Amino acid sequence: MTNENLFKQAFRLKESSCTVISDKKSGVETAKSSILHHRKLLEDYVKEHPQFLYSLSPVMVESGPKVAVLMAQAAKKADVGPMAAVAGVLADLAVQDMVDAGCKVAVVENGGEISAVSNQPVDIGFAAGNEPLSNEMAFRLKEFPLGVATSSGRFSHAFSFGDADAVTIFAVNAGVADAAATAVANIVKGDDTEGVIREAVDKALGIEGVVGVFVLYRGVVGKAGKVPEVIKVNA
Repeated sequence: MTNENLFKQAFRLKESSCTVISDKKSGVETAKSSILHHRKLLEDYVKEHPQFLYSLSPVMVESGPKVAVLMAQAAKKADVGPMAAVAGVLADLAVQDMVDAGCKVAVVENGGEISAVSNQPVDIGFAAGNEPLSNEMAFRLKEFPLGVATSSGRFSHAFSFGDADAVTIFAVNAGVADAAATAVANIVKGDDTEGVIREAVDKALGIEGVVGVFVLYRGVVGKAGKVPEVIKVNA
């Protein structure tokens, strides 16, 4: 997004490395406050519920802060542990707070997971280490709200059971995208490259809330569903 009337700021809040784009200067501060607030609520919650922090399978949340409830709901859809959705859900909550504050452009990237509501297109880059297509292409988002998340078994700091170069998920929100990207990337492994990609695509589209998937594995691309327009990034 190159509109000179937009405000963009990158910042770090503990483990959260974030970028916010908004049509209002105050929107950036709203996003920061939101992430801080919900992180604190989550930190307090996991002190009393350590299983929520360490489980690799869904955990039921009968009562707790909204951030924990949303994480649990997203994780259940993808059949992963709730922390697989933490970055996406924090981004979703920040975007919602920005929208509630009157922002027409509310984009929050949290550790690579993106939640976006916008009245104009948003371009997001694709990165997968030094693999082909990495940093050479981007997705042009035009339909909102939308959540985008990428998981990798080779180039990510996050834990994965798979070997995917990259699995990018497009979903109804970033929480679902985040959890789904983890779940799908976990199964991308093995020598039958095309078969593995087909299985990954089928799994992704079988997760409630996922609208599109883009998989890069051993230099082979698979995509299905509503994947945004792919554009070339200028060198």
